[in-house]
Amino acid sequence: MWSPSMDLMTSEQVADYLDVKVERVKRLAREHLLIARSKDDNGDPMFEKGDVEKYKELAQRLGGI
Repeated sequence: MWSPSMDLMTSEQVADYLDVKVERVKRLAREHLLIARSKDDNGDPMFEKGDVEKYKELAQRLGGI
């Protein structure tokens, strides 16, 4: 469960970390492959850093992001 002490990442930060476009990150969120823990002031999704790291590890094991 999310708590305020968790590190949150913006879509742009996740895109940089995964080396993909922001549109791809938003699509992953829509498809529930990355779960947004909250939204920023503009309504854009915010992701927990640990979830993003787990997604990247899984995606790499399955052949790439």
